[in-house]
Amino acid sequence: MADRLAGKICVITGAGGGMGREAAILFTAEGASVCAADVDLAAAEETVGLCAGDAFAVRANVAEEPDVEAMMTATAERFGGIDVLYNNAGISPDDDASVLDTKVDAWDRVQAVNTRGVFLCCKHGIPHLLARGGGSVINVASFVAVLGAATSQISYSASKGAVLSMSRELAVQFARQGVRVNALCPGPVETPLLLNIFGDDPAALERRRIHWPMGRLAKPREIVNAALFLASDDASYVNGATFLVDGGLTAAYVTPE
Repeated sequence: MADRLAGKICVITGAGGGMGREAAILFTAEGASVCAADVDLAAAEETVGLCAGDAFAVRANVAEEPDVEAMMTATAERFGGIDVLYNNAGISPDDDASVLDTKVDAWDRVQAVNTRGVFLCCKHGIPHLLARGGGSVINVASFVAVLGAATSQISYSASKGAVLSMSRELAVQFARQGVRVNALCPGPVETPLLLNIFGDDPAALERRRIHWPMGRLAKPREIVNAALFLASDDASYVNGATFLVDGGLTAAYVTPE
């Protein structure tokens, strides 16, 4: 067991699977105490069972303010405070498409989780960091916050742009109080969320793969390793960053054939 997060108390949302689960496993292995939060309590509890260190599961819908407040309070009461917020929870439903086709209810569902969820976690989490003299906030945005796509998911893209902008503003606001806020912007990652978008259509995957310089999806751990850095004191001067971990996607004009 390493100790890059020794003594740190972390709240990880969307910890029931994918990158959130990987983060809970890695962060506890690095010495952190973790609140593994997810709208699916059973999935969060399964994550806790995979953790090597101190972790507990909380059911929380990040779009609901009482859930977020209760999650933060439970973590602070259990561990004595909060040092790291890893605001990872997000959705990308099947009915999110072109602006011409996306229904208002689909738009609202995505903004509720992806945008309001990050807002609420920061609103109710940052005071706990301030009480500890500072800490790290990692807001999961996306490469789509800085890059457009003809294969549009307008609600998701807009929500991640909002997360990126919110992160910059919070980074500036709280910098002198010891709170660092960064936007982690993954490229396409091999998670159930993304694989569900491709479904059983290899053409949909290939339509996108040709634009990836490395020619493959990221593994969840490859993204979470970047989050580990941002959570740790190694990133003590990293603040307000658009932390792209995308295999070179946003740098690409022409990719290898």
